Amino acid sequence: MRGLIVGLPTPHSMADGLPAVFQEDAFAMRLVSAFDEVLAPEMLALDNLDAYLDPMTAPADFLEWLGGWAGVVLDETWPLDQQRDFVARATQLYSLRGTMKGLAGTVALYSGTEPEIEDSGGTAVGYSADGPLPGSESPMLKVRVRVADGRSVDPRRMNALVEAAKPAHLPHTIEILTS
Repeated sequence: MRGLIVGLPTPHSMADGLPAVFQEDAFAMRLVSAFDEVLAPEMLALDNLDAYLDPMTAPADFLEWLGGWAGVVLDETWPLDQQRDFVARATQLYSLRGTMKGLAGTVALYSGTEPEIEDSGGTAVGYSADGPLPGSESPMLKVRVRVADGRSVDPRRMNALVEAAKPAHLPHTIEILTS
């Protein structure tokens, strides 16, 4: 519960829903008005739920949680507008989560530059029964990001983003290079 906000009017008074016999009782009206004052923030939040789910209008303290739905970790050193834009664009990439295209898009969104991605290959075909098995014996994924001097990329955040956006079965390594 958000807590009591003194003087916040409720859009849906509980007293309006009481039978007439209780509306005439002063004690019942005082009791119900106490609930109205406590529940007003929740009622207003529910009435504006669509604003909470839009990264451009969500309260700042809700934005990190909203970003978690899209598998992104916000950089708290960024200004609020940049965080909002990051979450909005990340939600578009969510449908590509677990693919190389989604991984590249997520890393590029965070770092501001296109990453170089090496992987052991996803699918390979062998056409002979006696031939060697195609592909690599051990799966791997390497994400290399080249950032301009002065642009900060937090390795922990980058690791969390890659962990959330990559195919789940691949172990990964990250290289952050300055150019």
